[in-house]
Amino acid sequence: MDRLSILLTLMTGAVLTGAFVTTVLSFGLYGWWPIGIATALGFALSWPAAYLISRLTKRRDPNWDHTRVEDADPLPAPDAPEV
Repeated sequence: MDRLSILLTLMTGAVLTGAFVTTVLSFGLYGWWPIGIATALGFALSWPAAYLISRLTKRRDPNWDHTRVEDADPLPAPDAPEV
């Protein structure tokens, strides 16, 4: 599991949800259903977007070996190296 993507999930979730809700409101849809769908969409896409940003950031780092992939548990060990 990628620890950087866990931290980025909070930020991307806020940005995506805010952008989707703002877009829905700018189209004039002021009901609970459109706002709820936009919120759920932002929530559902927050981790994949954070994971993508994390992978791209690590790929551009010249000191990071992005080809190394390890089988990880669902929760990373606190003393384990970054994936």
